[in-house]
Amino acid sequence: MARGYDDGWAPYVPVAQRRRQAEREAAALKKQGQACHPVAIAGRTIARSFWGKAWCDNLEAYSDYANRLPRGRTYVRNGSVIDLSIANGRVQALVSGSEIYRVEVSVHALEAPAWNAIVGECTGQVASLIEVLQGRLSKAVMEVVTRPGKGLFPLPRQLGFRCSCPDSASMCKHVAATLYGVGARLDDEPELLFRLRQVEPTDLIRSVGTAPAITPRSAQGPLAGTDLSALFGIDLADASTEPAEPRPRAARPAGAARQSPPAPATTKSTAKSTASKPKRSKTITAGELIARGIPRHMIQAWLSSGVLERSGQRGVYRTTRHTASRIDGYIRRGGGA
Repeated sequence: MARGYDDGWAPYVPVAQRRRQAEREAAALKKQGQACHPVAIAGRTIARSFWGKAWCDNLEAYSDYANRLPRGRTYVRNGSVIDLSIANGRVQALVSGSEIYRVEVSVHALEAPAWNAIVGECTGQVASLIEVLQGRLSKAVMEVVTRPGKGLFPLPRQLGFRCSCPDSASMCKHVAATLYGVGARLDDEPELLFRLRQVEPTDLIRSVGTAPAITPRSAQGPLAGTDLSALFGIDLADASTEPAEPRPRAARPAGAARQSPPAPATTKSTAKSTASKPKRSKTITAGELIARGIPRHMIQAWLSSGVLERSGQRGVYRTTRHTASRIDGYIRRGGGA
């Protein structure tokens, strides 16, 4: 608990001073080896994506906390949430106020019967994991996953709050800012919502038989033009050009002698191209990824986006130049051990 004040409230600290204080605290934490992941809001709109907006809309329905939410919106907009991490059933944040306050929000796991009911109603209506993460869902599916009390978003009684500030209210403005920060974070990392409620998004795309986790590019329809670089935060090479089909060989006349092809002339350019052939990429197994804290749905997403490549052997993937940085980034954000 932070130090007490004569009237029970901390003195007002101007926004500019809070920002300078936040910057100093972030720099001090960095020296100690703790990287901060602040919530940055451009303009007044806290969330832009389907999942982020749906999370914030759910917060607005918390009538018990209506008087606390406006201050939380102000705090998150002015950059007061200097660090925010989301793990299974838990959100932790550092919020700059009169001091730097530590916030922890616990979120109940979605109960199995409720999740099974959602999956059952969505069976056969969701085509791919990318469709789920982007929120490109039919109206019927959106109504199911956002249904108050029965969808993916928690009710007030399914949340627990703790803040180091002197405010005795269960939801202080620092907690409210943290909850709005979750909505902003879902814009870029929608899979965090499923982690928070401790469910697997790939369950939504299992149809009655054998719907694949990721549909082929040619079958994704409107997703074909999607900017996957923006969705997954990586640079993707143009994969739209399919390899040309090999031309059939001309039939050899009967009795004709087989001729050896002429030896290719060795030139400097040929030697150079041979010497500059890329080395064969390394491989990594699904078991190794899971052991490092990468969930199965992220493996599927990385296969679709080009962070990993299929090797032709079940459970074994080829790494790319993006793989190591994506794994490290995921673990740093609290996604794994």
